[in-house]
Amino acid sequence: MGVLVVSEKDSVAAAIAKYLGRSYRRFRAFGVPVYRFRHGGDEWLSVGLRGHLMDFDFGGELASWHRTEPERLFDAQPVLVYRPESTRHVLALRSLAKSAELVYLALDADSEGEAIAYEAMMTIMTVNPRARFLRVRFNAVTRDDILEAFGRPQQLDLRTVEKVFTRMMLDLTIGAAFTRLLTLSVRRAAGRGKANGIVSYGPCQTPVLSLVVRRALERESFVPRKYYVVSALVVVDGRKLAVRSERFERREDAVAAASSVKGSTGRVVEASFVEARKSPPVPLETVELERRASRWLGIRSREALALAEELYRRGLISYPRTETNIYPQTLNLRRLVAELTRSPFGWYAERLLASRMSPTRGRSDDGAHPPIYPVRAAGQSDVAKALGRHARKAWKIYELVVRHFLATLSPPAVYEKQRVVVRVGGLDLVAEGRRTISEGYWEIYPYERIEDSPIPRVEVGATVRVVNVEVEERETKPPDYLSEAELLALMKRHGIGTDATMQEHIHTNVRRGYMSIVRGRCVPSPLGKALILGLNDTAPHLADPDVRSRMEDMLAQISRGRADPRDVLDAVKNEFRGYYRSLLGRLPALSRSIAESLDGESPR
Repeated sequence: MGVLVVSEKDSVAAAIAKYLGRSYRRFRAFGVPVYRFRHGGDEWLSVGLRGHLMDFDFGGELASWHRTEPERLFDAQPVLVYRPESTRHVLALRSLAKSAELVYLALDADSEGEAIAYEAMMTIMTVNPRARFLRVRFNAVTRDDILEAFGRPQQLDLRTVEKVFTRMMLDLTIGAAFTRLLTLSVRRAAGRGKANGIVSYGPCQTPVLSLVVRRALERESFVPRKYYVVSALVVVDGRKLAVRSERFERREDAVAAASSVKGSTGRVVEASFVEARKSPPVPLETVELERRASRWLGIRSREALALAEELYRRGLISYPRTETNIYPQTLNLRRLVAELTRSPFGWYAERLLASRMSPTRGRSDDGAHPPIYPVRAAGQSDVAKALGRHARKAWKIYELVVRHFLATLSPPAVYEKQRVVVRVGGLDLVAEGRRTISEGYWEIYPYERIEDSPIPRVEVGATVRVVNVEVEERETKPPDYLSEAELLALMKRHGIGTDATMQEHIHTNVRRGYMSIVRGRCVPSPLGKALILGLNDTAPHLADPDVRSRMEDMLAQISRGRADPRDVLDAVKNEFRGYYRSLLGRLPALSRSIAESLDGESPR
C-alpha cells in the first residue's frame, strides 16, 4: 500500500521519516525534498509544505480597482486560488499522491494547520479522489510524540476549517473594500503623482494601530507639572537612613517644611518588616513567550515566534502556538526535568528532582495544545548546529523556555518588604526597602528578580536626628510609547488576532509605514496618526479594537458548532457595509487629512 505523509515544513517531514522508518532516502519532486522509507511493510513518502497552499481572492472584473465600486465586494463570493509561491509544492503533491491509498495529514496542530491540511486534501483529491485521509496531531517533534500520533490518527476538524476560511474571506472582503476606497480617495485628494502607494486598511491591522496611536496621543497631550519633595538624611540608633516626604505642589510649602525639620529630632512612628512572596510564573503560552522575548531579550515578537517554531521543528521544544497555561495531567513533568539534567541547567534540574514539585497553574486551556515546554536537553552548540546563523537568538529563546519551565515547578521567592516612617515636627518622612530571604524560582529565572535595597532595621519609638535636609524639584513624566510587550497584552485583552497572527498584525503596520519599533517601543508615523485620527472623526468603529473582538467571538462559535459560517459571514459583512456607507459622506475630509500627512512619506 502506498502511503503519503504531508507535514507543514521540510524539517518535520524529515523527522517523521527518521522516527517511523529509521532510515530513509531523500529525493526531489519539482524541487521539493521528499523522503522515502518503509514502515509496517509498506512504502511511505513524507513531504513538507511551506504554509498555506491557497488563499481567497476576487476574480474577473472584481480584481480591477477602477472598474469595480469597492462596495460591490461585500456582495461578492471570494474564491479559493492557489498562491503563486506554492506552485512547486502543489505540483509535488499531485505527483506524489497519484498512487497513494492513504494520506496522513500531519500539519501543525492548530487552526491554521487544520486549514492547510484541508487545502492539501483538496489538492490531492484532484488527482486521486479515491485516497483515504487521516489527521495526525502532535505537540513535539520527538520520536515518542510522533509514534503516538501515528498510532492514534484522527479525522480532520471541518468546523475549525470553516472558521479559518470564514475569517480569511472576511478579512479579504473588509480589507479590500476599505483599502480600495481609502487609496483611490486619497489619490484624488493628494493630486497627481503625490500618492502612488496604498492606504491600507485591515480589520486587525488598523485596530492594532489605533492602540499605538492612542498612547502616542496621550503622550503628546501630556502637560508636565512640577512638584517638590523634602529629602533628608537621618540617624537612628547610630545608623543612617535616607527618607523623603510626600510631594508638595508648591515650592514654598516644601521649603517651609524643610526648614521646620532642619537640625531637629523626632522619632520612628512606623517600622514594618513584613515577609512577602513572589509566585513563579504560570506555564508559558504563545503571547507571553512573545511578550517576554520582546521585553527581556530584545527580540521582536515576530522573530521570537519564528525562532520558537524552528526549535519545535528541530525537536527541542513543544509546539509554540498555544493559548494554554495549564499543564495537562498526562504530561510527565518529572521525566522532562530529568531530561534537562543533561543540559546546562542540569544543576537546577537535579535539585528540583530531589524536591517536591508543585507546578503553577494559569486559567486558560484551549483544549488543543499544552503550554510551551522543553522536550530535549540542549546546549548552545546543539542549537548552533540545528539553527545555524540564527543560533544566538535561538539559544536565547530556548534558554527562556527552559528557565520558564523550571521556574513553574519551583518554590516562590521570599523577601522582606521594609517600610519606616519617621516623624519630625509635623512632617512624616518615609524610607522603603527590600531584602531577599529565599531566592526560590529567581535562582533559575533571573528575568523577574527584584534587586535588594535594604534599609536598617529599627524599632518604633526610636529617636531620630536629622543631619541633612534639602528640597528636590521634580517633574511628572509623560507615559512612554507602548512597548511591544504592552501592545501584545492589549491585543490579547481585546481579542485582536490569534496566538498565531498577533505579531503579524504588528509587522504589517511596520511594513506599511504606519509605525516603527524604536528600542522596543511602538512609535506611530505621521501617516499612521493621520489615518487613525481621521477614522476616529469619521468612522470610529473601523478603528475600535472591540469591534474585532466581537467578530472573533462570532468566528469561535463556528468551530464550536453553534453558528453557521454563512450566517457569520453575512452578519459581519452587513456590519461593515454599514460602516462603509457611514464613511462615504465624510470621506473627503478624511482623504484630505491623510493626503496632508503624505509630505515626506508615502503609503506602501
